[in-house]
Amino acid sequence: MAKLTTHVLDVYSGKPGKNIKVELFFLNGKDREIINSLVLNTDGRSDKPLAEEDKFKSGKYELVFYIGDYFKEIIKNEKKPFLDDVVVRFNISNNKENYHVPLLVSPWSYSTYRGS
Repeated sequence: MAKLTTHVLDVYSGKPGKNIKVELFFLNGKDREIINSLVLNTDGRSDKPLAEEDKFKSGKYELVFYIGDYFKEIIKNEKKPFLDDVVVRFNISNNKENYHVPLLVSPWSYSTYRGS
């Protein structure tokens, strides 16, 4: 069964991004349909796939990682973080394949890629 998964690596501290809220949306034109909302576990991963079966279809998606709240706790700084919500938009062209969208993040930068 094909599925969509994610994980977060905090490259600032060299640890998994634990307890980060993540939301997944399916984009249909100007409409956004929420597919899933969860908090990552202590390994920076979700306990279950973000989408699978009938919730995993071809099309455009948006992942929102709420890393501003995470780094506010890690750094213990009163100032607003440089990065707040990290939004990653991507396409699922074949919903028969697994898709993994990792996020490598620091308080000032991030990168992502299609993992396996």
